[in-house]
Amino acid sequence: MSSKISATLRYTSLRASIFLACLLVALLLAHFGVIPVVGDLGLILVFVLAMVASSAISYVVLNKQRDEMSAQIVEKVESRKARAAVRDAAEDEADDAARAAARQAQAG
Repeated sequence: MSSKISATLRYTSLRASIFLACLLVALLLAHFGVIPVVGDLGLILVFVLAMVASSAISYVVLNKQRDEMSAQIVEKVESRKARAAVRDAAEDEADDAARAAARQAQAG
């Protein structure tokens, strides 16, 4: 289970790190006047630019980590489905046995 957590945490922390690096670059570009920043709208533009850049970089760079995380999530979901199917089958057997006992009690 710890590997499932670590794959998700690794992907998320790498994604956040890429965003923060892009934000730092965008803020530096804004500070030196490469990106014009006027008021709050300019600051929002810097954040949007950082988000777009980090999304593109993450899509390319974190492909392996994203696939590992997805595979582990699918494995966990399938495991839960299998446990639910076993539990449902046991409940169905118990219901069938109770109905059969009730029929025998009515007939006998």
